[in-house]
Amino acid sequence: MPIGRPLLFAMLLTGLAHADVHVTGPIEVGVFESRYQNQQPGERVLFTGEQRITKTEQVPLKIGTKFGLRYRLEGKHADDTPLTLLYLTPGVIDPSGQRHDRYEVVQKLVPDATQDVMAFEFTESHELVPGEWHFIVFQGDRKLAEQRFQVR
Repeated sequence: MPIGRPLLFAMLLTGLAHADVHVTGPIEVGVFESRYQNQQPGERVLFTGEQRITKTEQVPLKIGTKFGLRYRLEGKHADDTPLTLLYLTPGVIDPSGQRHDRYEVVQKLVPDATQDVMAFEFTESHELVPGEWHFIVFQGDRKLAEQRFQVR
């Protein structure tokens, strides 16, 4: 059955709307600063406001370390294709013995958010795996940002 012109036009416009989401300005990369010391496994610290980021690709292997990217997206609409945050790990083995070479998080776009964040925080002892951690932000099949970290 042929597609009518109005439907075809609407489909093309929808595709164009998704292509408008893009990273603008610098991407902050590194370790998120925290004044909290001696965090214990299982403990989570909530922050209000914007955490400063120490620019680095070298990440300390320590409970409480939070590292990643902070970036600004333009052209966001709530009904657009969500972001996929792909965390490639050197092989995290959870307490059940299952190996995780990747974590994938699907995140809806928030048009009012001035910044977006992709971060990982070591909160459990089994997450403390040295090696290369590779973070990639996608919208659909379009890569928007990526960063590699050396965890030691």
